[in-house]
Amino acid sequence: MNDKRAVLPAEWEPQSGVMLTWPHAGTDWAPYLEEINETYLQMAEAIVRRERLLVVTPHAEEIAAMLSKRIGETLMKNVRIVELPTNDTWARDHGFITLRDADGKPLLLDFRFNGWGDKFEAGLDNEINKGLFRALSDNSKRLKEYDFVLEGGSIESDGAGTIFTTTSCLLAPHRNQPLTKEQIDLRLREMLGAERIVWLDHGQLIGDDTDGHIDTIVRPCARDTLLYIKCDNPDDEQYDDFKALEEQLRELRTAEGEPYKLMPLPFPDPIFYDGERLPATYANFLIINGAVLVPTYRQPEKDAMAIETLQKAFPDREMVPIDSTIITRQHGSIHCCTMQFPKEMSL
Repeated sequence: MNDKRAVLPAEWEPQSGVMLTWPHAGTDWAPYLEEINETYLQMAEAIVRRERLLVVTPHAEEIAAMLSKRIGETLMKNVRIVELPTNDTWARDHGFITLRDADGKPLLLDFRFNGWGDKFEAGLDNEINKGLFRALSDNSKRLKEYDFVLEGGSIESDGAGTIFTTTSCLLAPHRNQPLTKEQIDLRLREMLGAERIVWLDHGQLIGDDTDGHIDTIVRPCARDTLLYIKCDNPDDEQYDDFKALEEQLRELRTAEGEPYKLMPLPFPDPIFYDGERLPATYANFLIINGAVLVPTYRQPEKDAMAIETLQKAFPDREMVPIDSTIITRQHGSIHCCTMQFPKEMSL
């Protein structure tokens, strides 16, 4: 088998399930644990009604009881809980990146997670995938481990050989130095089975700990269509950066050489917590089977605009709004909390 023929599926392709790494009192969620548990329960319920849910937690019995009370015993059959120690909850960045290999089987990639460039302690989270593989392993699964820092939120795939990423993240300090952009580009293509890497150079949200993950600013929703956040307020200190992002997107071409269709998402009004601006974004939605989980921020007009745009992008899916104001206190949103698995991955 030739791993180079493997492909990173697009998120809109059929899935077997979604992973959540559940908050607990030993994480930074402690001051508002009850509120974030409610948010996670809302995400969990939306997922299990449509596909499997994999939960990682150091407190399996407690979370099982909480979930069972919320969704009932019938839907609990769609839940698998694996008990492992964790530092935090950002499954998008410490979870497996799952390829579909040439034989149509899942190929699990375990990259090094170092807390977004050694900003935060992440030793336990970096070991989660090894524990998961032991728990989930069977003859249908293969694992490849890479001593290369790559977070799931830093890449987006169109499922057809194009990977989108940002220079601000992939070239940031304490990740993969002394590799150059050209060397990283080659490594990404080799590891992810990609034909090309599209690098974006603008659009880093204030308050973002990730150095500019692509899933906070630009998301493909078809091979020829990109959703992106658009700042319309010239008085916003981020206006120029996001205007430059929009201009770069207009210059991009598909693999076939055609301009991308662009669908702008609104820019949330500034949200502050403890005097700090938070990186709220409508681009951090999650696509699942038959639905899209849409982050909302208690801004009725902007929330409605985002839902309307996403409904146009995914006309055959139900829009499921999830209040993400608590998630964003820890500088993330729905997509950051989750990691999907393609249909070939048994859970």
